[in-house]
Amino acid sequence: MTTPSRTVLIVDDEPEIASALSRGLGMHGYDTVVEYAADPALSRLRQGRLTAAVIDVMLGPDSGLSLVTRARELGVGLPIIMLSALSEVEDRAAGLDAGADDYVVKPFSLDELVARLAVQERRVSQGRAELSRAERTLRCGPREVALTQREFALLSLLAEKSGDVLSRGAIFDALWSSEGTSSENIVDVYVGYLRKKLDPMSEFGFEIHTLRNRGFQLAGKRPLSV
Repeated sequence: MTTPSRTVLIVDDEPEIASALSRGLGMHGYDTVVEYAADPALSRLRQGRLTAAVIDVMLGPDSGLSLVTRARELGVGLPIIMLSALSEVEDRAAGLDAGADDYVVKPFSLDELVARLAVQERRVSQGRAELSRAERTLRCGPREVALTQREFALLSLLAEKSGDVLSRGAIFDALWSSEGTSSENIVDVYVGYLRKKLDPMSEFGFEIHTLRNRGFQLAGKRPLSV
């Protein structure tokens, strides 16, 4: 059970939805504050004293994405979860690119949202993920995952270009072209290895997205190279 001192900002322009979220989170021990538009929500975010924020992508005439971007530019560092009915990979990537830590697609269960909030709280308490070249590991708090040489190289490349979309060809040329016998499909294979080994990847603060006909992108908080 979470403690009552944990306060979540809910930003949604639909009062009924905001009220339902407030009541539901309250049942799980959270205090909540509610804003219905971007400008007052930004003021609230800048004041601090919040554990996390849950922000809808569509805020009437305002954009939840723009709100998150502005908040991050002003140094707001608390966990932000975005809510949206838009479920395409590109939509989720846009939310994470704006600076959100997680993206929940409507409709969703309250238990799912509470679980995702808990993941973000653990991540904050553990600190940022670290990618150790000497040990060839990725670690965040008590969790540490050993990587193969190729997995480490792939994750390092994606992290170095965090936020950018890297085509299969670009990744293949950087990591496999010297071998001569592989095809670009090997990139998909190793992305799959990383996703399986790091599951749930959100515990490390980032996700690896596949963008159709474009390539791959590491979105979220880039792991630090140590």
